[in-house]
Amino acid sequence: MQATVYRFDPATGSGSVLTDAGLVIPFDADAFGTGGLRLLRPGQRLGVTLSGDEPGAVVTMLWLESVGLAPEKPYRP
Repeated sequence: MQATVYRFDPATGSGSVLTDAGLVIPFDADAFGTGGLRLLRPGQRLGVTLSGDEPGAVVTMLWLESVGLAPEKPYRP
């Protein structure tokens, strides 16, 4: 699924994305770190993996959609 960064707090690594359907879905620092990202900015396009059904879903992984490929497995530095 694709989404747009809606909000991001670099101090906590948490935030939310806006889906193409107009839903705001939260993510935590674990989801942010899983894709190997370092920083996000509002309006940035991402690929996302969700857990659960909308509207109660949460983001479990984020990656840069501009690259076009989802990570095969979570990033672990």
